[in-house]
Amino acid sequence: MAAPDLPPLPEPLTVPVADAHTHLDMLPGGTGVADALARAASVGVTTVIQVGCDVAGSRWAAETAAAHENVWATVALHPNEAPRIVLGDPDGWSRQGAREPGGEAALDAALAEIDALAALPHVRGVGETGLDFFRTGPEGVAAQERSFRAHIDIAKRHGKALVIHDREAHDDVLRVLAEEGAPETVVFHCFSGDAAMAKVCAEAGYYLSFAGNVTFKNAQPLRDALLVAPLERILVETDAPFLTPVPYRGRPNAPSLVPVTLRAMASYRGIDEDALATAVAANTARAFGY
Repeated sequence: MAAPDLPPLPEPLTVPVADAHTHLDMLPGGTGVADALARAASVGVTTVIQVGCDVAGSRWAAETAAAHENVWATVALHPNEAPRIVLGDPDGWSRQGAREPGGEAALDAALAEIDALAALPHVRGVGETGLDFFRTGPEGVAAQERSFRAHIDIAKRHGKALVIHDREAHDDVLRVLAEEGAPETVVFHCFSGDAAMAKVCAEAGYYLSFAGNVTFKNAQPLRDALLVAPLERILVETDAPFLTPVPYRGRPNAPSLVPVTLRAMASYRGIDEDALATAVAANTARAFGY
């Protein structure tokens, strides 16, 4: 049975789509994977990309993808996880809570596990990785960047999509991608830039994935970015259980709410929702190679 605080199911989409970035392992208690997938499928969200944020979460993502036909995985150390491993940062991203600093050797060991998971056939992306200057202070920047560069290498060696987490770090994310040489496929998860950033990403051939925050009142820069993004480079995601779209903001998000965000995106662009759904479905399949 679904958790009672989940928003109601929206009207089903006519054209099936994928949730390009979600965290099934973080959904509210009482929401099992099978239930979440069934609810999503009932409204036309037939494929889910389950994203890892640390070693344990990446293992779980890979196992879940192996067990469910329409789930694909990505694996990574979240940008805030790298400083936690190296420095013992209590504000990092981990299932394991605050712990003693492990140093660079511990980071190397964690990256080696991500590398091994990335080789699995049902793992279709490396991420979410990147830079996050909102949560991690200057003392963690070196660890974040070192981890990001390693993830770029992993993605290129395994021929997998690179899934970017970019929070208040646009210029530095683009700089590191340029310095390392971006993989063939790059997805900016929960795109957070403006129209100018969207044009830069589009020119580089990157995918822009929009989440429920594109519906927020103060998100006009995101809507401007959506308007200039090429249709063939747009994805839709939930980042569930986060970033629940209006009118359900404040309640837990879930893959079944993709139709709410997609319909809003179609309205902003002034195109038919079926046309947008057809495009994002093809884009997601192409980006993650399924």
